[in-house]
Amino acid sequence: MGPDTGSGMFIGRYRIGKTMHWSKQLIPTLREVPQEAEIPSHQLMLRAGLIRKLSGGLYTFLPLGLRSLRKVERIVREEMDRAGALEILMPALQPREIWEKTGRYEVLQHVMFEMLDRQNRSMVLGPTHEEVVTSLAAGEISSYKQVPRNFYQIQTKFRDEIRPRFGLMRAKEFIMKDAYSFDMTWEDADRSYQAMYDAYVRIFERCGLRTKIVEADTGAMGGSASHEFMVLADAGEDGLVECGSCTYAANLERAEARIVPPAEEADDQAPEEVATPGAATIEQVSSFLKADPARFIKTLIYKAADKPLAVLVPGDRDVNEIKLAKVAGDAPELADDALVETVTGAPVGFAGPVGLKNCRIIADERLRGAVGRITGANRADTHLRHVSMERDVPGAEYADLVFPREGDACPRCGDGVLHEKRGIEVGHVFKLGTKYSESLKAAALDDQGKLHPLVMGCYGIGVTRTLQAVIEQSHDKNGIIWPMAIAPYSVEVMAVNVGHEESVRIAETIAAALEDAGVDVLVDDRDERPGVKFKDADLLGVPLRVSVGERSLAAGGVELKNRADGEQAVVPVEEAVGAILERVRSLM
Repeated sequence: MGPDTGSGMFIGRYRIGKTMHWSKQLIPTLREVPQEAEIPSHQLMLRAGLIRKLSGGLYTFLPLGLRSLRKVERIVREEMDRAGALEILMPALQPREIWEKTGRYEVLQHVMFEMLDRQNRSMVLGPTHEEVVTSLAAGEISSYKQVPRNFYQIQTKFRDEIRPRFGLMRAKEFIMKDAYSFDMTWEDADRSYQAMYDAYVRIFERCGLRTKIVEADTGAMGGSASHEFMVLADAGEDGLVECGSCTYAANLERAEARIVPPAEEADDQAPEEVATPGAATIEQVSSFLKADPARFIKTLIYKAADKPLAVLVPGDRDVNEIKLAKVAGDAPELADDALVETVTGAPVGFAGPVGLKNCRIIADERLRGAVGRITGANRADTHLRHVSMERDVPGAEYADLVFPREGDACPRCGDGVLHEKRGIEVGHVFKLGTKYSESLKAAALDDQGKLHPLVMGCYGIGVTRTLQAVIEQSHDKNGIIWPMAIAPYSVEVMAVNVGHEESVRIAETIAAALEDAGVDVLVDDRDERPGVKFKDADLLGVPLRVSVGERSLAAGGVELKNRADGEQAVVPVEEAVGAILERVRSLM
């Protein structure tokens, strides 16, 4: 327990203590589910009066929503400070030229808001801050004696989402905590990475979130490795797989599976053309030929480095273009109809690898040694049977090119199988290496006087997204179920009937005593029917409800109810404050 530095006190780690009357607060609850809200957390944030929509992807935080948001921010700050990071605040408005120096302007310009200043200089609203913080380090860090250093901020970010949806989950303006570590060596950088990884575990535990840590692709950020902190939820926009027998878990973009060679039946027949009039898709051809889609070789024509590329995968699998890009050496794009016809001599839907010329061919590892397969014949309305990869496509390269799926073998333990899940990404940690420090000249002298680019790490938490993810994971049919640590108020004290003077007096006395003890209290002093008050209490999800009414007083005191498990008890009035404080502590 820390020292008291102001009004109120500390209960556990949490600095709290304020009373607000409902009649003086802005809590515009809604009975009906807003049509714009697709997932439970978005619906509940609107219904409980936490946020209001201004425009697509833009939201105003109302008082209760802001209180919870500030509590999330406080937890983030405490754990970042505990891990040794230094808080700074960088500009949201950034010159476009620093993005051009790292080569990321071309990659991310489609999500940037851009403008010209009075000097006709091109500016962007930052979707992230790697370029800015690296420029800062380049000017301030010059010696090994100044590292390790880790700078963090809690700042507004801007991304021009094509289709903002799910409330704060995919917004145009959002609040993010981003941190950046700078070290002399990879070994030191690994220690900085682990410190942030551990801090993230603590942050999400304190916010009341159950997270799954998964291996992830580094994407436009670059770097050598990354992990995502995911909240498992049916409404999650990200796919992932996890092993049922070991700890392996990965984002679908990054995930692997142990490749089990197919049990092939002997098939020595030469490729045979078969007419498939009007059947161009795998589904259509498999139905026409009464063959399992897994027996097909799906052939997709891409364009990579301005050259055609044929990509082959089993007919029941989809190409993972992130994996493909790593093998192809360039970002591949699906070829247009004209290029497909130029390469194959056939319309789209009838491409196959047999006889392709002047075209690089990359096949998924699951096709290595495959025989007796069906594929397009590079002729309209025609397919080939009895295709053997080794015999008929001898020049193919092989790599893992597809997304894993439910039931695939685990790549780590070998015994378990993978299960598909959906998740909400709330945090992401990256080992960036020297990508940005080399581009922006952030280097330091070692103890031998030799200049080295600083080795960087990057660590992000979606603060507003985390708030909504808590609700997505913790709610029921009646409303939100807040964890004590980030609830807008810890206790709601309700005078069931404001016309009953004794109930009002006792409710106010209890609320005042709780405030003196450092507890955040919301007093429902509205002249409303009891049913309305109880429904609103469940909707808001304050962790502990204290009801004072004629019925409870006749039963011997005041009623306490835990929002999470519904546990209720009537305690004598003179014992109420002590009992409430004990419950508050137990729920932290």
